[in-house]
Amino acid sequence: MQTLLRALAAALLVLATVAGHAMTITAAGDPYPPYGDPKHPDGGLGMEIIRAAFKTQGHEVTMEYVPWARAETGVKNGTYDIVPFTWRTDARVKVLLFSTAFAVGNVRFIKRKGDRFEFNGMESLNGKLVGTVRGYGYSDAFNNSTGFLRENGNDLMTNIKKLLRERIDLTLEDEIVARSIIGAEDPQALDQIEFAKTPLSVNPIYVTAGLQNPKAQEIIGAFNKGLEIIKANGTYDKIYKKYGMEKAGR
Repeated sequence: MQTLLRALAAALLVLATVAGHAMTITAAGDPYPPYGDPKHPDGGLGMEIIRAAFKTQGHEVTMEYVPWARAETGVKNGTYDIVPFTWRTDARVKVLLFSTAFAVGNVRFIKRKGDRFEFNGMESLNGKLVGTVRGYGYSDAFNNSTGFLRENGNDLMTNIKKLLRERIDLTLEDEIVARSIIGAEDPQALDQIEFAKTPLSVNPIYVTAGLQNPKAQEIIGAFNKGLEIIKANGTYDKIYKKYGMEKAGR
């Protein structure tokens, strides 16, 4: 009986400790289905993973969908606590604290159907006009290359429309994300485009907090602990199966 009472007391102490440090974490980013999908009743694959991980530590997550550049600026200056879907770049490491990766994506160039272009290093982009999304990180090699021109757009669909109107030569995005967005916004466009076979990069996807945020270490630490727990207890696998996708970020 005494052993049972001690175990119950210990459990109550843990619950009280978690409750005493409970936070409502504010997240911001642009729509990034299937990871972050404002039209999905459960928020999308990534948001389910993130919320489940933080929930194990007693925290809740609210999500605000804004243009990417605003989200990144907001997390740097403390307007938001986290950006939930971040690619790693040298510049971002200087201002953001990165979590353990929870997914991995293949960033591929998108071309008009029938275009013989294939990505084979930065030199293969020479002379091209590539549609990019304002504020996105891509890869350091891509960001630093001077052999081609870039034209910023607000989002992927803006660039897809430019591509099909022959205003740009290429655009690029995580293939899973691109297929999800285009399929929802303009399914016929999927029949008019192709993805380059070789990816620009294989990008782990992270949760990030601003280094200037005094709670950054606590927030990212809580996510990392929670991610370990949901991987161990099967929640992580169940979420991936729910979306019909293979597990990533192991």
